[in-house]
Amino acid sequence: MRTNPNIIITGTPGVGKTSHAEAVAEATGLKHIQINKFAEENGCYDGRDEELGSWIVDEDKLLDALEKEVPEGGYILDWHACDLFPKSWIDLVVVIRCDSDILYDRLAARKYNKKKLEENMDAEIMQVLLEEARGAYDEQQIVEIQSNKLEDLDENVGRMEAWVRLWKKDKQFGH
Repeated sequence: MRTNPNIIITGTPGVGKTSHAEAVAEATGLKHIQINKFAEENGCYDGRDEELGSWIVDEDKLLDALEKEVPEGGYILDWHACDLFPKSWIDLVVVIRCDSDILYDRLAARKYNKKKLEENMDAEIMQVLLEEARGAYDEQQIVEIQSNKLEDLDENVGRMEAWVRLWKKDKQFGH
C-alpha cells in the first residue's frame, strides 16, 4: 500500500502546470516529474513534429521508464496529457484551466508559431484535457482549477497541499 499519493497536474501549455507542480512538490515533499524532461532524459522520444515544433513521445517507452518508481507513490506528474497513465497509479488529477485571452498572451510570449498557438487555444476552449481526464479517471479523482493570476497559484497550491494531508491521514487510518 502506498504511503504517498500520485498526482497528475495537466492542462494546455501555458496554464501554469510546472509552476503549480514545483510549488506543490516543495510544500508536500512529493517528487515533481516534468514529463517532457523525463522523456528526453530517458530516451522516450519517437521523433519530432517539425510543423508544431515539438517532440513526439513514445508512450510505451515512457510508461516503462516511469513504472520503475511511480506506482510506489509520492510523485507529481506534470504534462499536457493524462489519459495514458494507468488509473491504478493515480490518486488525483488536477486540470488547470486559464481564460482564453490570458492564455493567448502567455503562448504568444513564448513565441509559439501560428499553428501551435491555434491548436493549443482550441484545446483550451474545447476543454480537451478536462474531457480526456473525465474519460480516463473517476470523477472523484478529478479537480478543475483556474490559473489566471498569481494569487490563483497560492490558493491552488494550498488546496492541493491540504488534499495531500487528508489523503495521508485517510491512508494512515486505513480508509
